[in-house]
Amino acid sequence: MTSVKSPARAVDAPRDFSLFDGVNAWVFDLDNTLYPREANIFLQVDQRIQDYIQRLLKLTAEAAKDLRRSYYERYGTTLRGLMVEHGITPDDFLEYVHDIDHSSLAADPALARVIARLPGRKFILTNGSRRHAENVAKKLGFTNEFEDIFDIVHSELMPKPDRTAYDRFIAATGVAPADAAMFEDLSRNLVVPKALGMRTVLIVPEGTRDVFHEDWEFEGRDDDHIDYVTANLGKFLADLLAATGKTAG
Repeated sequence: MTSVKSPARAVDAPRDFSLFDGVNAWVFDLDNTLYPREANIFLQVDQRIQDYIQRLLKLTAEAAKDLRRSYYERYGTTLRGLMVEHGITPDDFLEYVHDIDHSSLAADPALARVIARLPGRKFILTNGSRRHAENVAKKLGFTNEFEDIFDIVHSELMPKPDRTAYDRFIAATGVAPADAAMFEDLSRNLVVPKALGMRTVLIVPEGTRDVFHEDWEFEGRDDDHIDYVTANLGKFLADLLAATGKTAG
């Protein structure tokens, strides 16, 4: 069965939710996916990554910013780039960059309810640390909605979009890709899931150009590996539940 696609891949266009028939594993990215990008949580992480690079390598702010972007694009995470290029160990980096202010996050009980109602298993798959994911989940009001958090340490420091990260997630959880759906805010992180057989949903916020901070973050929404695009994860899941005869509770 194939997904319904329009040439412009319109956000929140009518959908054929039958594509989700048989899905029993729901895999969610964390940052800018389970909370609104405009909360600017990950922007804080980005700034602390830049500060870490600047301090470590004694660079100017502009040079550190360029290197951060280069490593992120080439290696999937800046951490991976620093490990490969400079031999750093991850613990200090992860603790430093995730020491941020979460006060801009508000509880999202509606999203918690729809995630809880999804049939089957639910996971967070993130390039961040488990501690960061737990802090975010606590602020959002997620308590027992997710079976587990598969973080960058769990994937042995191999980040999305590297195929190894997904293979390790599948091996650890026993999730069958053909029975899974993945939700992400970065198109490139859905290439491998789609190739593995997962349904793919890209989260693109309203006012995209205003809230995306790098041009490459905007790319890929019209690519063939994206089944659906939505500006509102909670509404998307509620509509899916309604279409399949379930309710959000």
